Amino acid sequence: MATNTFVLVPGAGGHGAYWNRLVPALERHGHEAIAVDIPEHKPGAHLADWAGYVDRAIGGRPDVILVAQSLGGFLAPILDSQVRMIVFVNAMIPLPGETPNDWWGNTDSEQARVAAAEADGRDIEFDLPSYFLHDLPPDAVADLMSGEARAPTDSAMADACEFKSWPDVPIRVVVGRMDRFFPADFQCRVAKDRLGIDADLIAGGHLVALANPDGLADLLDGYAAELT
Repeated sequence: MATNTFVLVPGAGGHGAYWNRLVPALERHGHEAIAVDIPEHKPGAHLADWAGYVDRAIGGRPDVILVAQSLGGFLAPILDSQVRMIVFVNAMIPLPGETPNDWWGNTDSEQARVAAAEADGRDIEFDLPSYFLHDLPPDAVADLMSGEARAPTDSAMADACEFKSWPDVPIRVVVGRMDRFFPADFQCRVAKDRLGIDADLIAGGHLVALANPDGLADLLDGYAAELT
């Protein structure tokens, strides 16, 4: 019997398949893992609509650990469902009333990305291979690129994340050491400023669930053990 249920919320695009390598890794630890697929490209969709897909995946389960990747962080505080723990993975951590569009400027994320690129001698212009795919095995890249492009709707990106305070549950932040999109020192600063907690570093880039699924599963299993 699974000791906990992990509900896995993807980042921009909403592809549940992003978690394809993490799900079996969590199952090997004895947990149930549910990858949520969110059609973020659906015209007129709002943050609340995206959160509804997560609530339906939770389905009233009492022992859920919510894992939110990147843009998925904006859904963590607006769910109707109760969860036992929230884990952000290379995530956008919102403030009450903040929109995803405003998050970039409010956190100075672009300046952090450019500064890290300059320090490492990389081109500062964003491109998918350099910033998202650089540490992925070829078969993972092939799987990722085979899916349809699903850009998040403008309506959701302009929505305020309406919540008053974070749920009174443990919150953890996981940061990929090799994340080039949200550099590690930037993410650690945001976690400290917005949640008052120290992040846990892990080997991998922005798409760490594809790059290092076993390492991420081990970390998540450790978090689950804290609840028991």
